[in-house]
This record gives sequence, structure tokens and C-alpha cells, in this order.
Amino acid sequence: MEIESSIRQIVNQATVWENHACMPLRADDSFLPQLERYRQSGYTIVSLNVGMDLNSIQEVFSTLAHFRNWVKRHPDRFLLINDVEEVKLAKAEGRLGIVFDLEGAALLGGQLSMVQMYYELGVRWMLIAYNRNNDVGGGCLDDDPGLTDFGRDVLDEMKHVGMVPCCSHTGWRTAREVIDHFEGPVIFSHSNAYAVYGQPRNIPDDLIVACAQTGGVVGLNGLGRFIGKDEHGNLDNRNEALFRHLEHMIHLVGPDHVGIGFDYVFDVDELVAHYKARPDLFPPARGYPAPTPMVEPERLPSIVKMMLDNGYPVDAIGKILGGNHLRVAQAAWK
Repeated sequence: MEIESSIRQIVNQATVWENHACMPLRADDSFLPQLERYRQSGYTIVSLNVGMDLNSIQEVFSTLAHFRNWVKRHPDRFLLINDVEEVKLAKAEGRLGIVFDLEGAALLGGQLSMVQMYYELGVRWMLIAYNRNNDVGGGCLDDDPGLTDFGRDVLDEMKHVGMVPCCSHTGWRTAREVIDHFEGPVIFSHSNAYAVYGQPRNIPDDLIVACAQTGGVVGLNGLGRFIGKDEHGNLDNRNEALFRHLEHMIHLVGPDHVGIGFDYVFDVDELVAHYKARPDLFPPARGYPAPTPMVEPERLPSIVKMMLDNGYPVDAIGKILGGNHLRVAQAAWK
């Protein structure tokens, strides 16, 4: 009971921030009530994906409009977040704060002014590329040509409006060039350590260090496909497997630059349909289209216990749970 009380106290005191979660990308209420699972588990903020490079801009705006409308229709439990002060308000009132993210800059349609529009609608970070190359930069499953001239203009505009660049799903060369160009925090919202599990969606040590040097954060990814395999060769999402990635990153950059980006997908059928429809983005040779185990919202207390059991101080746990994401927001948002 004492350890359970300690876990509750840590979660109650922390700003717990899930920096990437995936609801169905459609104007549909069927899964949105499950956001309550985050609130009940002790989360303060969740960033919801509203589109990927495989979506059309029309689909993204339809999804954004519906998500925003749904949150506004449930003000007793949820709050659309515009600024850091509203993050604090959500925490104080026990409501779940909602922000949004985009998985791929192809969703700008080649138009710089779209950055400002997305930001005004609550999008607080955006991927450079989603697995494959686009007109901004290279994807992690493609022959990465590096950041384009238009990509540099996009980064400058993101800095101007307060949107954070994310290099998850992005090619390593492009990610290095983003970090070299951008003046401010760069994040990997949901990426694990390549040194722990050699999957091309994971990132090498030099990028983990470079991210930290910008003041950025690497969010631990909770998909078994990116965590690794157990002793029987099966995809594994146990806490111990996830902890290998956490420990590796802490050893490299300390507790100030690691966070949560568990990438939990609510509609697995929709996810598998995406896999099957786009083998170029989700190559079968990489384990698609089969679904993978995931770290669900309710796993939070056991993850806190894992850190306590391994001697992590309370202040470090608070940073990992969300304090580091809050610091990036304070540095970048306008």
C-alpha cells in the first residue's frame, strides 16, 4: 500500500503529458469517449494525431474540426489547450488538456501559410516526414536526400509561429539537418533507441544527444514493433523491455530530455487498413500489416513503479512523465 500511495502522489503532483496518441482519423465520436481513460489514469495533457502524409488536407481539417467540437462539448472533463497557462489550468481543475499534432509536412500542401493556420487550430508539433520522402525532407524508410530548401523555409515559419519540429519517422540525415538549422527545441515525439533495438524507426545515439542539445525531448514509443523482442523472438511491450530504452537514453542525456510518446492506437482495425492500403509507407518486410502490442494509458502506474524500483528520484520521474514536454512548450509556444 505504501508504494501505491507513493505512485499516486507522484502522478497527482506531476504534469503527465502523453505527446502522441492516435484516435481514428475521421469525424466519428465512437472512440473519443475513451480519452477519459487518460484522465482516469492521471494524465494532464494528450496530443492527438490529426493526420499523416497519407491523408488529404481536407481529411485533416475534417478531423480537426470534429475533435475540437467534441472536446468543447465536454468541458467538464476536457479542455482545448492554447497556451502554457491553460496546461496549468487543466492540471488544477482535473481536466484532460488536448493539443494536436501532424505526422508529416506534406500536409502543408507546399503552402507556408498553412503552418500558422494549423497552429491556430491547436497543432503544437509537426513531423518533417512520415516514413517516405516529401517536399520538406526525407523519411526513415526511404533514400533520404536531406532537408530541402522549402523545408528550411518551413522550419523558419514553425519557429515564427511557435510550432515544434518533430523528427520521428524522419530520415536520419534530414533529422541532423533539421537540428543544425532550427533555433530552438527539436523533438522526437515517439522514437526509441536504435542501439537497444535496431529498427529504422528508432534513432541512433548521436541524434538522441543532438536532440538534447537543442533542449528537446525524445518520447518513449510504446509500440512493441519498436521496443524489441523477448527471449522467444516475440514482439514485447512489457515494462522491462521499455525500460531498456529509457535507461539507455538516461545514460546518454540524463532525465531532462526523455518523455512519453507511447503512440497508443485506439482503432486497431483502422490502423491495419492503413497498413494494407499503403505498403510503400508500411512495408511488409518490416512486420506490417500485422498489429503490434501497445502501451495502454492504464499502464502509467506500473511505469512509475518501474522507475521507483530502479532508484529514480521523484523529481526525475516528474520530468520524464511530462515536465520535460512542458519545458519545451514554455520555450517554443507563442
